Amino acid sequence: MQDQHRFNLKAWLLWTAGFVAFFIGGALATALTGRVNDVSSALVGGLVVGAVIGTGQWLVARRLLGDPKAWIPATAVAMGIGLVVGAWVVGYGTSLSELALMGFITGIPLGAAQAYLLRDRVANAWVWGAAMPLLWALGWTVSTFIGVDVDQQFAVFGASGAITFMALSGVLLDRLRAATSPPTPPLPLARTKVDGPVATQNR
Repeated sequence: MQDQHRFNLKAWLLWTAGFVAFFIGGALATALTGRVNDVSSALVGGLVVGAVIGTGQWLVARRLLGDPKAWIPATAVAMGIGLVVGAWVVGYGTSLSELALMGFITGIPLGAAQAYLLRDRVANAWVWGAAMPLLWALGWTVSTFIGVDVDQQFAVFGASGAITFMALSGVLLDRLRAATSPPTPPLPLARTKVDGPVATQNR
C-alpha cells in the first residue's frame, strides 16, 4: 500500500504540466478582448482564463478536485471578479508593483472559492485560500522579471509565471492531501466473526 504521507511526484509533475492551461487561456482572452484596459475586458478576460485554468486543473487532478461542474465555473467566476477588481485598483497599470498587487487581489476570490470546494476533500483547505493571493502575485512577478512584455496588458501571466505557480501550488496541494485523514473503514465483517461464537455459546 502506498504511504499516504509520501510526496506524490507523479501527481505533482502532472499538476505542474497544467501550466499549459494558462498559456491557452491567456491566448484566448487576448483574442477575444485584446488588452485588459477597462472593466469589460477584465471581466471577459478573467472569465475566459479562469474557465480554461479551472478545466486544466480539473483534468490533471480530477480525483482530488471533485465535480467539474463546481470547480470550473467557480474558478471562472472568481477569476473574473478578481481580475476586474485587481486591474481597476491599479488603474490597469503594468509596473512590477502594480501587477503584483493586481495578482494578489485576483487571488483573493479565487482562493476563497477553491478553498470552499476543497473543504471536504483536503485538510486545512483554508491554507489553499490563503496561499492563492501570494502565489498569484508571485506569478506576475516572475513573468515581469523574466522579460515578458507585460505592457500588453495581458489577462494572466506568461509561461514562466505559470510554471512557478503550478509547481508551488502543486507542492501545497500534495501536502494538504497528505495531511488528510483517511476515512475509517467499516467493520461489519469483524463484528460478525466475533458475534458468531458468542451467539452459539448462548444457545
